[in-house]
Amino acid sequence: MSDTMSEEERRKKEEKDRKKADVRKRLEEAAKAKKGKKGFMTPERKKKLRQLLRKKAAEELKKEQERKAEERKKIILQRTGNPKSMDGANEATLQAICKEYHKRILGLEDAKYDLEYEVRQKDFLINELNIQVNDLRGKFVKPTLKKVSKYEGKFEKLKAIAKNADMDFRATLKSINKDKFKLGEEKEKKKGAPEWANK
Repeated sequence: MSDTMSEEERRKKEEKDRKKADVRKRLEEAAKAKKGKKGFMTPERKKKLRQLLRKKAAEELKKEQERKAEERKKIILQRTGNPKSMDGANEATLQAICKEYHKRILGLEDAKYDLEYEVRQKDFLINELNIQVNDLRGKFVKPTLKKVSKYEGKFEKLKAIAKNADMDFRATLKSINKDKFKLGEEKEKKKGAPEWANK
């Protein structure tokens, strides 16, 4: 009986070990699968995707520029009209062509002036509306202030005071007779002939 128990225990123990090994094996496989799978966006794929996006954007930009250039040419052609042939034209036809161009230029200048006037009016209206909005919000636009040195005025005042003081000092000095303080010999030499002549 003890043999059968021990055999049964041994079998249970082997069964447990086998299940543990099986679970361990499955966990290891799952870990390997995670390590092997780096995700959808690998660095190589990201780099390739960036290059493709740049290429696509460059193509779109080029197409947009070409479309704008074509549109510009079309508008210029519409505004200027087809060029007139002047080969073998006499004076009357040349005058007619010049008058036609002059009429077209006047019309364009008229339209230009009207558009400029409209733009000025709309700018004024926008400015007025901005002021009204700011008034309603209670926010006032602070005017830009000029930067001024706070010591500049003080230095100028000090200079003026110093200049006036210097002038007053000079004016109040007494005039002195310089010969009054010289020694007697010096006075005599000065009155007579020069030194080289006395020798």
